Amino acid sequence: MLRCVQLSSVIGGLVLIQFASGIGARVANTSLTVPEVPETFGYQLENALPGLSFSQPVAVVARPGDDGSLFVVERSGIIYIVPDVSSPTKSVFLDISSIVDSNQGEEGLLALAFHPDWTVNGYFFVHYTTNATTTAGSGRHGRISRFEIDPGNSNIALSASEQPLISQYDQDWNHNGGELKFGPDGYLYASLGDEGGSGDNRNNSRFINKDFFSAIARLDVDKLPGSLEPNPHPSVHLDGGGLAYYSVPPDNPFIEATSFNGQTIIDPATVRTEFWAAGLRNPWRFSFDSATGLLYCADVGQNAYEEVNIIEKGGDYGWRLREGFHPYNGYTVPAGVLLEDPILEYPQSSGFSILGGIAEGKSVTGGVVYRGNRISQVEGFYVFADYVRNRLFALSYDPSSETVDDFQQLATVSNPVSFGIDPSNDDVLIVSLSGTIYRLLYSGTPISGEPLPTSLSATGAFGDLTSLTPEAGIEPYSINVPFWSDHAIKSRWFSVPDLTDAIGFEPSENWSFPDGTVWIKHFEMEMVEGDPSSSRRLETRFIVKNAEGVHGFTYKWNASETDAFLVDEEGEDELLTILDSEGGISRTQTWRYPSRSECLQCHTSVGGYALGFNTRQLNGDYDYGAGALNQIGALDSVGYFDTSPGDPGLLDELYSGSHASATAEDKARSYLEANCVQCHQPGGPSQGSWDARTLTDLSTAGIVDGELVNNQGDPDNRVIAPGDLTHSMILERISTRGSQQMPPLGSNELDQEGITIISNWISSLGV
Repeated sequence: MLRCVQLSSVIGGLVLIQFASGIGARVANTSLTVPEVPETFGYQLENALPGLSFSQPVAVVARPGDDGSLFVVERSGIIYIVPDVSSPTKSVFLDISSIVDSNQGEEGLLALAFHPDWTVNGYFFVHYTTNATTTAGSGRHGRISRFEIDPGNSNIALSASEQPLISQYDQDWNHNGGELKFGPDGYLYASLGDEGGSGDNRNNSRFINKDFFSAIARLDVDKLPGSLEPNPHPSVHLDGGGLAYYSVPPDNPFIEATSFNGQTIIDPATVRTEFWAAGLRNPWRFSFDSATGLLYCADVGQNAYEEVNIIEKGGDYGWRLREGFHPYNGYTVPAGVLLEDPILEYPQSSGFSILGGIAEGKSVTGGVVYRGNRISQVEGFYVFADYVRNRLFALSYDPSSETVDDFQQLATVSNPVSFGIDPSNDDVLIVSLSGTIYRLLYSGTPISGEPLPTSLSATGAFGDLTSLTPEAGIEPYSINVPFWSDHAIKSRWFSVPDLTDAIGFEPSENWSFPDGTVWIKHFEMEMVEGDPSSSRRLETRFIVKNAEGVHGFTYKWNASETDAFLVDEEGEDELLTILDSEGGISRTQTWRYPSRSECLQCHTSVGGYALGFNTRQLNGDYDYGAGALNQIGALDSVGYFDTSPGDPGLLDELYSGSHASATAEDKARSYLEANCVQCHQPGGPSQGSWDARTLTDLSTAGIVDGELVNNQGDPDNRVIAPGDLTHSMILERISTRGSQQMPPLGSNELDQEGITIISNWISSLGV
């Protein structure tokens, strides 16, 4: 039986039942019909490109910044472009079948990656097998090459523009790895198998100073300043001046290495400095999580276990000492050798139970992390598959605990060989070697949970929608530093419906909340700037705590403002025209009604689920109707906390930009915590390593002079460069809207006050 949550009675922010203290007595809620656990559905697959068929497709790829096109890679050596996913047709983008060796199953054209700046330089890269002759041998070679797009037609490649970077002599047809991806740092990553055969019979996996096998490589294809020339090797193509067509990033882990995890007395001049990680058998597909930057890689097992790894800089993933967690072929791990554990393994026989799901297979296919808006139940999950057993899986990985906390089988699919992302809506695409590109969808049949009310009036939240008078059992609240919401005016309430439940108070860390706790936030916009009478109701959002975390949803108000209706799973955009006080057009802005998965991207576990509902944000005054009271003291007085907070004057707080006595640093760090802490802190889903929490000492927060994941090719760029506005990337990211903006969700308008706060702090650091 699912418990439903309810709200309480407030008019215009004033509690109806008042004590002399000004805050109403705590009241149980009995009216709201919002479920703790929302309705969930099964999954199904549909043809993502109806009417089109392909011959042994092995990859589906999108170009950065191109949200309409897809590219389908066929093993034979042909790449097709589908210019419009919504009305699919195909034409040949590149045909190199005459030079691709695809005679045996794991050979052929295997991967495609577009340069992040392809619109400027026209570059893209492919990984394929071919017959060639190098000083290492004659016959099969694995090749990574650069091609160019026709400058007059971006839908056609120039087949004569090939520039090989690496051609590696390969004595076996299998275990080619073959994936290519550009990372969030702008470098090209490539997966390389152990050459083939069985049991690493070519003896490649335990070395970093032999050939280009059993690893993931990281290349600087732009040859940026500071990058290094690779060590000599027969596989590396050289220009007329004797230089390679790529460089080695200066922070690659094996530069100047003289040993490797038990292998000693290495000549640094022989090391494959291109390697980022080693000890892999057949890394068949890897991908970067667009939100966290984590590199997920599936490594195909030998005879017993399949595995999924998070690839770390300099990591040794154990082949051929181990298969998954287990010794391979009687080998033992020598003393002093440190191996990276997989995050998940599953056996090739006799189904294995993982967190209640059954995994079994014979050849893992690496997938993608879902960050779309249409299936919130798997938002943030790594979706992958098994090629032989035709199973489609999903796992949820918690980087803070380094554990998988959820695993499930979603569906079955024939011969899943690769994954991609639909650039138009972020759907997961699955490539079947049998010829179809599938799309992952919900089925129409609910399998658990309870449906969400379809209208705000049906939630039982408000007794009177005209005056927004909530039902009994809720309290209003405000926060010291609101999250920027594109000029919107916001009202907030919360409810802990059961009187036997209490909030777990913490003076510095996140509070804890009983299941069934609800937060409601209402948004309005002045359609004439500065005129409160012109305010229009936009939406009313809900966040509900349950045993799994939280779930969120929103209701969009109708034009007459008589009711609001449930926004679809994927969210919705609306164009607003805002007038200035003189009646002229001031701006046109896009208002985003969030998808349910977008709610989860912001309301993270490390952020405390309820953003802004913590000590530093609520340690301020609120007028409950009989004069201003400190909110923490008021909530304590009526029994909301499991332990008394004591004197609020001894607790920390955040400072708004208008605070009279706060310093520039106080205001800036308060702004960063309010807007960034849900991602930027230890264990958070951010790609950067700086800590937005004000409780962290500035000297250890990684903010001032902090290193960046991607310095944009400029070594002077920092998280915050003291006294230097140009090279402070936090300022850069909050001063732009688009794919590089921060925060990444929830805003289409610049926060000018926030820009000023951060700019003033940066300038003060240079004094």
